[in-house]
Amino acid sequence: MELNVLKIDGTQSGKKVVLDEKVFGVEPNDHVIYLDVLRYLAAQRQGTARTKDRSEVAYSTKKLGRQKGGGGARHGSLKAGIFVGGGNVFGPKPRDYSFKLNKKVKQLARLSALSYKAQENKIVLVEPFAMDAPKTKEFKNILSAIKAGDRNVLLVLPENSNNIFLSSRNLPNVQVITVDEINTYAIMNAHSLVLVDGVQDILAARVK
Repeated sequence: MELNVLKIDGTQSGKKVVLDEKVFGVEPNDHVIYLDVLRYLAAQRQGTARTKDRSEVAYSTKKLGRQKGGGGARHGSLKAGIFVGGGNVFGPKPRDYSFKLNKKVKQLARLSALSYKAQENKIVLVEPFAMDAPKTKEFKNILSAIKAGDRNVLLVLPENSNNIFLSSRNLPNVQVITVDEINTYAIMNAHSLVLVDGVQDILAARVK
């Protein structure tokens, strides 16, 4: 797949780039995409939900009534889960929701997501640029000029740029990350993928 590299004003720079087939042309595997997205979302969970069981509820342990002859079920404590204010049965406890995936599975998931974006013609290549100061309006004009769209936009930089990141922070539909932070969830969640020229070479060099 061949793409024109755009300038930040939206005009063509004259440079054309052929995307590497081993990164942007693999046969997408939906199941590994599902697994990697699930892994990412699970890792975001705090896992701090907690309820008290009957051993932790502050209630008297006095037996409520006689064992037999009461005309109903036998009860020994108000802490039982069937009573209002009693302990919670099988309630959540603090836990770690994250789980492990093999490196090759995660790599295939990323490559599959990138290949989907290439198939859908949702990738835009822009020449490297810098911003002298954080300016959201200027950054928004750049995205408009390169026709990145007004839906979820993922901009991938070859290295960290604090001014570009700060310029995008107030735009709810824009996410700026470096190539080291790229992941399957971010790619699939984006409607359009904007790559700064050079990122595609870094991604290709990391494929084994």
